[in-house]
Amino acid sequence: MLRAIVVVSAILSLTACDSRINPLNWFGGDREERITLNPDAVGANAIIDGRSLVAEVTQLSVEQTTSGAIVRAQGIMPSQGHYDAELVLVEVTDTVIAYEFRTAPPLGQSTAGLQQIDVAAELTVGELAGIRTITVISQNNRRSVGRR
Repeated sequence: MLRAIVVVSAILSLTACDSRINPLNWFGGDREERITLNPDAVGANAIIDGRSLVAEVTQLSVEQTTSGAIVRAQGIMPSQGHYDAELVLVEVTDTVIAYEFRTAPPLGQSTAGLQQIDVAAELTVGELAGIRTITVISQNNRRSVGRR
């Protein structure tokens, strides 16, 4: 009985603190970096995709699930009518996963006004193994979240 009380109190104290070993603190808040992409620079590993990058990523979060995590991103476009939004995987290293946030342009003439677009991608526990940073790239900025 005493052993169970000690284990339960240890678990509760871990969830209450902002510790790196706390399993509920997988990824911290997102940080933004302003960038300028050169559309003429196409590297050897470039992905050919007819969709364009969203203008700006406004939010990024990683939510833990029983099978891994869900990466959620929110972006804006300067006009209405964009569709087929997706986080396109562009880089995977031992510690980093990077996505580009892409959408298809409007069919026909677009309507003026900002369009908010939400998108998500699922990662399994195996895909998350060793990952320290997840980055989402847009046309004008990139947002990253890192493990605490």
